[in-house]
Amino acid sequence: MCGRYATTRSAGDLSALFESYDDTDGRLGPDHNVAPTDPVPLVRVSPEGHRTLSVGRWGLVPHWSRTPSGAARMINARAETVATSRAYAGAFARRRCLVPADGWYEWVRPPEGGKQPYYMTPMDGSVLAFAGIWSVWGPAEASLLTFSVLTTAAVGELAEVHDRMPLLLPRERWASWLAPTQEPAELLVPPPPAWLARLEIRPVGPAVGDVRNDGPQLTARVPASRMSGAEEMTLF
Repeated sequence: MCGRYATTRSAGDLSALFESYDDTDGRLGPDHNVAPTDPVPLVRVSPEGHRTLSVGRWGLVPHWSRTPSGAARMINARAETVATSRAYAGAFARRRCLVPADGWYEWVRPPEGGKQPYYMTPMDGSVLAFAGIWSVWGPAEASLLTFSVLTTAAVGELAEVHDRMPLLLPRERWASWLAPTQEPAELLVPPPPAWLARLEIRPVGPAVGDVRNDGPQLTARVPASRMSGAEEMTLF
């Protein structure tokens, strides 16, 4: 999976979709070009036991880290090692979250040269939920809520775009992912091929390669032969 995704739904829409309390305090806005360390929505379980829509910074900072400076390198956790990694194991065991997304981007190098960005998104326009883990870093008066997205080996046609993809959670798995008592090994299975077949692999223009660009035009379909010289983002 690449280092960019889109999340554009309002806090009201997300809180309704995920049946969660809205704790974003007006801090959410549409983002068609999410990059590492950006603030974006996530859904987690509060200490009181209810789902909460929060704003977190993309790039997990473990509570024991001296500084948050390495967050951009912690945007994703591999499903194969998340349960044993020093940086991620604690969060995976006790602090799992859902990361709402419209879709994600990836870059491909065709044989004829250049780079072609693609946008993976549901054909029906429904919301995606990436499997995530979260942590809080720093003193209470200046704490940071941070998170990582889990990735797994790409399957089906998605493997033709990149060898990794986000761990996608169908709606029926949202509750079990958030439940701290769920058996961890059962949580790391990707959706079945039939579910993944609902995703469109859409060629898009080169503008998404610049983090300064935003807007719905970034996700618009272009001819697949249109190659990009923009920076390739393959952080996942």
